[in-house]
Order: sequence, then structure tokens, then C-alpha cells
Amino acid sequence: MDGMKPESTAEENQDEREESKGCFECCIKCLGGVPYASLVATILCFSGVALFCGCGHVALTGTVTMVENHFSRITSDHATLIDVVQILQYIIYGIACFFFLYGIILLAEGFYTTSAVKEMHSEFKTTVCGRCISAMFVFLTYILGLGWLGIFGFSAVPVFLFYNMWTTCGAMKSPIANLTSVDNICVDVRQYGIIPWNASPGKACGSTLSDICNTSEFYLSYHLYIVACAGAGATVIALLIYVMATTYNFAVLKFKSYDHSHTTKF
Repeated sequence: MDGMKPESTAEENQDEREESKGCFECCIKCLGGVPYASLVATILCFSGVALFCGCGHVALTGTVTMVENHFSRITSDHATLIDVVQILQYIIYGIACFFFLYGIILLAEGFYTTSAVKEMHSEFKTTVCGRCISAMFVFLTYILGLGWLGIFGFSAVPVFLFYNMWTTCGAMKSPIANLTSVDNICVDVRQYGIIPWNASPGKACGSTLSDICNTSEFYLSYHLYIVACAGAGATVIALLIYVMATTYNFAVLKFKSYDHSHTTKF
């Protein structure tokens, strides 16, 4: 019993030192355990997904309205387009819900592998299960990053189509366009596969095309597609940061299985 007194006294002195710390020292201690990379990635991911899903949803609705009013007068001709847009909108709902939960999980995993865990619980112990979960996050985040690269490329397609239409309308106002008949300048959306070739009228020319470019549906959808594409790009960057953070965290967990002296603040 006498041999345990010095150890107890040391623990009591350590507790007294912890209690004697001021508010500033406690704040520094808490800030030192924040996984800043994961936090930045989470904010960027939430912002990018919100922009992509919100703007993409409204832009798709505006596109259907524009096609119905100006390029396809028969409902059966653009029924497939409506079905595809509805499916894409449901996918958008699923993406928003999934990444909201996944971002929180990755942020929590980042906090879990910081030095704050060791300081709060006096000893940090890793298990095979914990390392497997961390490795799973690395692999899943990498796969999601590749998927979002595809989404980013896909979201650039409507931007390209609307940009061509926008520049065509601008070309009609240039002096060079006045040398020829403006009515010969047309945009045919059937060539993009949006509506079938038998759809009527399927294309817009001259002043009709110019009026379409001045509608609120076209203007709003065009700029919303741009924002949605930017949101997808921001999400790709966020997932890239996540990949680096989760890889680093997994490496630290691996090292901690051999040496508990390593810490991480990533």
C-alpha cells in the first residue's frame, strides 16, 4: 500500500494542474484537437452539394418549361424528357441526403483520430475494427470522388448547350449577321437528343430564337446550370481533401497500433 502513495500523489498533482488551467489554456487545448482539414472539407462539401442539388433541381424544371413552350408542342414528344428530369430530381434528393450524413460521419471520424481523444481519455487505443473502418472511409471517399468527377463532367454538358444558344443569339446582333438573313440562324435542340427528330417545331430561328434567349426560363436556367457545375467542382475538391485527410488518419491509426505516442490534428 505504501508503494502506491507516490503514484496517487502524482495523479492528484496532475489533476490539480488541470484544474488550475485558465480559460485561455482550455480554449487552446480544444482548438489544438480540431481536424481543420476535415472541417474545411465538410463546409466545402456541404456548400458544393447544396449548390449542385438546389440549382440543378430548379434548372431542370426551367429546361422542361422552355422545351414545352418553344420546341415541342405535343406532350408525347417530350414525355421521355419529363420522365428523365423527374428521375434526375429524385437522384438529387438522394445525393443531398447521403452527403449530408456522410459529411458528418467523416467529420466525426476526423475528430475521433485527433490528439483531443487521447487527452480526454488519457490513453488512445486502436483496434483492428477501427482501422478497418478508417480504411473503408478512404476507399469509399476515393470512389465517391471519382463519381463526382463524372457528375462534374455531366453537369458541364447543359452549360455547353445553353452557351451555344446564348452565343447564337448574340451573333444575330452583330454587324456580320446583318449581311445575311437573320431567319437563317437557328438552334435545333433535336440534334442534342433532348427531343425526338419528329418533334415539332424542334428548332427556333431568327427573332423567335432571340425571344427565347430573352425569356426568364432560359436566362435563369443557364446561370443556374453554371452555378450547379461550380458546386459539383467544389464537391470534387472537398472529396479530394477528404481523401487526403482520411488517408492520413488511417496512417496515424496504423502507427498508433504500434506506438501510442503519435498524434494527429488533421
